[in-house]
Amino acid sequence: MNLESLIDEVCAIARRAAAEILTVYDGEFAVEHKDDRSPLTAADLAAHRCIVEGLRKLTPELPILSEESAAIDWQQRRQWSRYWLVDPLDGTREFVKRNGEFTVNIALIDGERSVLGVVQVPVSGVIAWAWQGGGAWMARADAAARRCRTRRRAQPLVVAGSRSHGDPRLLGMLERVGVHEIIPLGSSLKFLRIAAAEADLYVRLGPTSEWDTAAAQCVLEEAGGAVIDLHGNPLRYNRKESLLNPEFIACGDAQVDWPELLGGT
Repeated sequence: MNLESLIDEVCAIARRAAAEILTVYDGEFAVEHKDDRSPLTAADLAAHRCIVEGLRKLTPELPILSEESAAIDWQQRRQWSRYWLVDPLDGTREFVKRNGEFTVNIALIDGERSVLGVVQVPVSGVIAWAWQGGGAWMARADAAARRCRTRRRAQPLVVAGSRSHGDPRLLGMLERVGVHEIIPLGSSLKFLRIAAAEADLYVRLGPTSEWDTAAAQCVLEEAGGAVIDLHGNPLRYNRKESLLNPEFIACGDAQVDWPELLGGT
């Protein structure tokens, strides 16, 4: 499969989904809650429908796993070697708060790896994309695309932190890295800051699902960073019945032994 040939259309799908989200965002909307108590709005569902429709037209042979799709049995899913993994609206809590820190995320998984990723930020119009071997790219609104490259570990360290989730263990881990600045951000924007050399580290110690990380992982890896578990292993997808990720570290400087430095191992 020619990954580069898919990028333009996947970016267009993400932009259409973003437009659907903003239509809801600009008006009044109700908030429901799923079984896990996470919020759900009409924007999540509208973006889901838009993305699924677009991907089915683009690659009718590939299955699609979306946060808002019906549960797919592991016995069926384990047969997949290549599929789309989608979070139509990552950061619904931020959407509800109307702070703009939410994203559209579309990833192509091949052999348990995220090999193509698109992350779109509806409010700002920023879009980032990457494919395996093709580098990571970012465009702000109508500006020309620029290549993303992470930076070497900065002093003081800039840590992108979750705005809606927290873990007291993280404070103890960050004490080990010395002087640092924490920037609170919602959704997969944390990965984009690292990919754009505007932050160095994001440590997630709470639960996340595979669709939360896949697209941004491809962008960050192609920019020179890494997304690893607390033992230093890269995140992989569709390996087990559960769709929950392990706790993980997203970093810009992949040469640093972050698990050792943070005391996560």
